Amino acid sequence: MIGESKNLKQRALAGDIVSGALIFECFTPGIAQIMKNAGCEFVLYDMEHAGLGIETLKMLCATCAGIGIEPMVRVPRGEYHFIARALDVGARGVMVPMVESKAQAEVISDAMRYPPHGRRGAGFGFAHDHYVSGNVLETMKNADARNVAIVQIETERGLDAVDEIAAVDGIDVLWVGHFDLTNFLGIPGEFENPVYVAALQRIVAAARLNRKGLGFMPASAAWATRYRALGFNVFGAGTDQAILQGGVAAILAPLRK
Repeated sequence: MIGESKNLKQRALAGDIVSGALIFECFTPGIAQIMKNAGCEFVLYDMEHAGLGIETLKMLCATCAGIGIEPMVRVPRGEYHFIARALDVGARGVMVPMVESKAQAEVISDAMRYPPHGRRGAGFGFAHDHYVSGNVLETMKNADARNVAIVQIETERGLDAVDEIAAVDGIDVLWVGHFDLTNFLGIPGEFENPVYVAALQRIVAAARLNRKGLGFMPASAAWATRYRALGFNVFGAGTDQAILQGGVAAILAPLRK
């Protein structure tokens, strides 16, 4: 429809800047509203490293309803039971770590979407559709048009297959896992190393060729500025525990002198 605004997924695919935050520790009912007040459009809760369970994720997704912020989640791995459950409890986007092949990307795409485009199982009148009874065809269409599939390129194998991964229909964002990527390239934490810089350029080229979004977790404004200049457009500030710790330390620093 002419004049209809783009949703977050459409904006990510179009290269628009989409801003949010990654949450690893602060799994509290108020964190979504706090991040919304900070200017975030999405909040991405971590289930890979942080010990977050599905019941808590369901509560966190519910706290995003009606306040203008999209709940997303990083699942432990790209398996159907992780992805489909996260979507069913209300996640509007799923990030999958360590994607290393076209086949893995296809599994993720299938799990994210209903037939005929995917293989997501049907369950309606649940958390993901706000327990509303209605036109299931519209529900499926809207979910497929809205939910964001994010794959992390963070290993040497993922880098080797990045062109094939980026070409998979239904994958929306290539997200660089920068620390893991340096680990698997044999240069841990060397973010200025030419090998790492070349890897970034290769990922950017694959995303641009296939019209996918590019994601990154900046730990500072300087990192956000740098990666925006490289072509990245989906940013999740983090980590929440480091930001909280740094903020408190900055307040108390004068008292230690």
